[in-house]
Amino acid sequence: MSFLQALTLFAVMVSLAALPSSSVALVVARSATAGVSNGIAVSIGVVLGDLLFVLLVILGLEAVAGLMGGFFTILKIAGGLYLIWLGLALLKAKGKQLFLQEIDQGKRGLLVSFSTGFFLTLGDIKAIVFYASLFPFFIDFSSASPFDYGLVVAITVVSVGSVKILYAAFASKFALYMQQKIIGTAPQKIAGGLMVGVGSYVAFKS
Repeated sequence: MSFLQALTLFAVMVSLAALPSSSVALVVARSATAGVSNGIAVSIGVVLGDLLFVLLVILGLEAVAGLMGGFFTILKIAGGLYLIWLGLALLKAKGKQLFLQEIDQGKRGLLVSFSTGFFLTLGDIKAIVFYASLFPFFIDFSSASPFDYGLVVAITVVSVGSVKILYAAFASKFALYMQQKIIGTAPQKIAGGLMVGVGSYVAFKS
């Protein structure tokens, strides 16, 4: 893979990662309601999910991804239902409780955020078809070297991860600003509604 090809692939993947999507909404919702660390945890989960698809494409294991689909769908639904529960808790909470300090804190919250991001990504098994269609424009797998494979993995991690983490940082700062400037429960209601919407999409999308 030439430098120009690598740069072009990076630009394409950054652009795609920045588009509004369920993963972006999940990163924003978790960062706004549980802090930037949870948004970053979601981002890591999304990146690892994408990375697994990339590795499957490199290894030519599309059939394995198909077999995994049913199992990951069950886990994805469970994660989506948990998000709905958190969102409803926000909607019902009284006062300015934008951050779920009692409901969703510490390592448990980070693990939930990571797992939800990971299984949200894996729930979209069609993504492997996308990667299998995209990568041949930039790399010839029949003659690719280990360096080329490593470069594809690095581009995936940096492009997807950096965009999602930027979303997490922005959402967290915006949530703090809103909490300080707006009187009442409007911020937490908006965040709760967003989380219920994301959870519903994660759990029930086809």
